[in-house]
Amino acid sequence: MAEGMGKKWYVLRAVGGKEKKVKEYIENEIRGMHLENSVTQVLIPTEKIYQIKNGKKVSTERIFYAGYVFVEAVLEGEVVHILRNIPNVAGFLSETKGGDPVPLRPSEVNRILGHIDKLSENSGEEIANPFYVGEPIKVIDGPFNGFSGTIEEVNEEKKKLKVMVKIFERKTPLELNFVQVEKE
Repeated sequence: MAEGMGKKWYVLRAVGGKEKKVKEYIENEIRGMHLENSVTQVLIPTEKIYQIKNGKKVSTERIFYAGYVFVEAVLEGEVVHILRNIPNVAGFLSETKGGDPVPLRPSEVNRILGHIDKLSENSGEEIANPFYVGEPIKVIDGPFNGFSGTIEEVNEEKKKLKVMVKIFERKTPLELNFVQVEKE
């Protein structure tokens, strides 16, 4: 390792939806070429979200920065060339097109890593698509399955909604969980 050169975080631009493949390729390539000291971490920040599919609560991972792969590396020798030529990589984030890779500032790295830590500490009960008052919804779970209504109140903390639903031509208030409704 050259004197004065330390590991820094860089951002690779990847084809959207191929971030995990890019990460896999990089890790395999680095392992195969014994460059583990040059590229120490490959990161794709994700968060776990819950959605209702076919009446069941399903957890999925959503990539936080779609189209980007974060790499902690010492860019020396052929490392830049190797990373640039990974399939589905459009290049490094740089100041000019095809220019030298620009490392993230420590404050940016801390913010991104801090955000990832916060997401992993989270109990994971986050629901995709927060709701807002006045929004039309459809009940997809429980005894009122199939009914449509309008959100009257949102309790973000308890993940509950007060919904006004028309039952037998009368408006009736219901209290439902976020996972029991979907946007219309």
